[in-house]
Amino acid sequence: MRRVGEQLGINPETLRNWVQQAEIDEGHRPGVTSEDAQRIAELEREVRELRRANEILRTSAAFFAAAELDRKLK
Repeated sequence: MRRVGEQLGINPETLRNWVQQAEIDEGHRPGVTSEDAQRIAELEREVRELRRANEILRTSAAFFAAAELDRKLK
């Protein structure tokens, strides 16, 4: 790895990580594939967006519920 890394101008540790990930992606080594990691990141992003939307909806529902109560009391 060190010799090839030097020839390519790449840090040997980076090259080693690439080889390990390629082995995982090909099914020769256990671990999370690149495709699965990308899908997990997308799902985590979607969860964050949905949680934010839910919080906005909860806040607005509480606001409008309070406004409706004020209107009925008058």
